[in-house]
Amino acid sequence: QPPAFGFLFDVDGVLVRGSQVVPAARQAFQRLADSRGRLRVPVVFLTNAGNCLRSAKARELSQALGLQVSPEQVILSHSPLRLFSQFHQKCMLVAGQGPVEENAQKLGFKHVVTIEALRKAYPLLDMVDQSRRPKELPPPTTGFPTVEGVILFGEPVRWETSLQLIIDILLSNGNPGAELQDIPYPHLPVLACNMDLLWMAEAKMPRFGHGTFLLCLESIYKKVTGRELKYEALIGKPSSVTYRYAEYLIKQQAEEQGWKSPIRRLYAVGDNPMSDIYGANLYNNYLKSAHQNQIQAGVKRSPQAASPQTEDHLELRKGYNNSVESCKSILVCTGVYRRNADIPSNTEECTMETVFHGHRDFCFDPSLVEASYIVQDVNDAVQLAFKKENWS
Repeated sequence: QPPAFGFLFDVDGVLVRGSQVVPAARQAFQRLADSRGRLRVPVVFLTNAGNCLRSAKARELSQALGLQVSPEQVILSHSPLRLFSQFHQKCMLVAGQGPVEENAQKLGFKHVVTIEALRKAYPLLDMVDQSRRPKELPPPTTGFPTVEGVILFGEPVRWETSLQLIIDILLSNGNPGAELQDIPYPHLPVLACNMDLLWMAEAKMPRFGHGTFLLCLESIYKKVTGRELKYEALIGKPSSVTYRYAEYLIKQQAEEQGWKSPIRRLYAVGDNPMSDIYGANLYNNYLKSAHQNQIQAGVKRSPQAASPQTEDHLELRKGYNNSVESCKSILVCTGVYRRNADIPSNTEECTMETVFHGHRDFCFDPSLVEASYIVQDVNDAVQLAFKKENWS
């Protein structure tokens, strides 16, 4: 009997902790695979990591789980950017670490400029680290392209340099060598990937994520200009466009395997209530209201932050059918989440950053961080889904 369900697995805190495999992960995938090591159910690995290539992440997961994972099964925080074709011909500043230039090119962006290239072109901009300040006045910069937008792939290494240069680009309308009398607003388009404030590695306590960097950037921009930094789009969990893309890949897998039964249910397994569970529940709400083509839960300032992008962006709309009826969230206790963690019921209390770790453009609703199910680990999550599906 072909499966009518699929899995969306978070990676950090669910399958691995830093470089260490969570023991339950191998047990879970032994259940999911047949005797020849092939998955019996469609699976997508949905991670907010973005400082690597899909192929590299697929190799890591193959080694960790003991079965073959293809790049087409991996969604990094920036993977849905391939759908934003209206920016692919523009000159975009890319920030983050790892192969940011190669990632941008593989996503379809034709003209990219890195923070390091911008720093070399305009050496007078990077002044915080005194050891990197130019010893002599450099010649005027010529021939450097005007930047038309910014892509924030993930947390950079030198925060002070990236924060300064990104602000410079926004204040100068993409030409930091020019003197502008007025600060342009609205500013250039900003596309941000991965809003996680915290993530779980080998340390006992969570570590800063890209959401922490975004918080710094937003605060500095508002302090300098008096205005809100606005995003053209926020990509990665909990944004629904990421889950929409995951659903699309799940259906592709089912078709390639020749499974005729339509996929009706998704099970999203994660360790972070503020991204994994919030995102799965938000997408579940979207599925419920898909026929009205509206989603309202969880959106405060910019609707594009949480709702799937307009159909202009979503080339995957072609041949798309609304067979999926639900996206159930399963929270595991091997990462960020610990049992008995306080999730207040009073939404007014949740505006404090110490409580609500989500991005500022997503309002807090206690129901969105309340998992459909809470289990100890990913192996228990797979067993639970099998039981719900009456699957042997």
